[in-house]
Amino acid sequence: MRVGLIIYGDLDFTSGGFMYDRRLVDYLQNQGEEVEIISLPWRTYLQHIGDNFSIALLRRLQSLSVDVLLQDELNHASLFWLNRRLKKRKSIPIVSIVHHLRVREGHTGVLHQAYRLVERAYLRSIDATICVSATTQQDVAALAGNRRPSIICPPAGNRWAAPPDAAAVRARCQHPGALNLLFLGNVIPRKGLHILLKAMAHLPPSSCNLRVVGNLGLDSHYVTGIQQLIQDLGLVSRVRLLGSLPADGVEAELRQADVMAVPSSYEGFGIVYLEGLGFGLPGIAGQRGAAGEILRAGETGFLVDTADPLKVAAAISRLADDRAMLLRMSLAALQAYPNFAAWDTSMTRAHKFLTELVRDAIIS
Repeated sequence: MRVGLIIYGDLDFTSGGFMYDRRLVDYLQNQGEEVEIISLPWRTYLQHIGDNFSIALLRRLQSLSVDVLLQDELNHASLFWLNRRLKKRKSIPIVSIVHHLRVREGHTGVLHQAYRLVERAYLRSIDATICVSATTQQDVAALAGNRRPSIICPPAGNRWAAPPDAAAVRARCQHPGALNLLFLGNVIPRKGLHILLKAMAHLPPSSCNLRVVGNLGLDSHYVTGIQQLIQDLGLVSRVRLLGSLPADGVEAELRQADVMAVPSSYEGFGIVYLEGLGFGLPGIAGQRGAAGEILRAGETGFLVDTADPLKVAAAISRLADDRAMLLRMSLAALQAYPNFAAWDTSMTRAHKFLTELVRDAIIS
């Protein structure tokens, strides 16, 4: 089977979505399938819309020698009309890998309506979807209908060789002093770092410290605001912005943290919460999106209203003040982790789904 995959930039970009795409490409190639990456440049949303009118891009896609064309849904603005033009010239299944919908990111007013129109048009231009969660699959159906074949193939957290065992988690939970919070994610508004900082400002300085691991270069205006907020709230001694780290650096941070605190306004899946469970880290996450498919509220984490820093502060305070609760939730997190699918399991499902789509397209 020959597979094309359309992405922005390259697969080395650091995010949960790109990690997923890399895993799928690696799996397909290991199964003997051919994969061709079609890279589109990162630009503004309006410039991406302009891709739909590109004759050169249409010819490039038309010339592909593939049996199925995968598209990361992140590219929807570039493809919502181009797909229709392509279908008139080339008969192959077009399958979207949907991590989360832009329209669910909390935009309001005219901007929300514009995203809704473009994203709905894109979802109606494809033939099938691979969704990372039940929540995302439901979002797709709500926006564009559920007439197209769809499968849920969730990400996994098993990229680490030897996560801690119960004894190590018990020992970690007994340390004195401040609670060690870990924020793991690209530093962009949706991930809610500003909310987390405001929550910390409501707590005694001795209650918690925060280490932030993630790309600081995606939204310079937001990061400048974060740096100023740290100064204004008097959190300089309690917060470390570490930027992007290699895999072994991320693993080291997971081992020494007590809590995965990423109060994102919306997640289509939330792989960081799952990776946190694997290291026995209770999660603090938002109520909206798929975090509830990973965290059990009150057992392996807290699902809070991330628009209210006081609600986030209350969740942190409970764990900082009650180390017996921290231990119970940490052990529950570790116990819950094996219940989630491994990468090979999900990628096998995706591979089978694609193979059947190609077979059915040939038969028809």
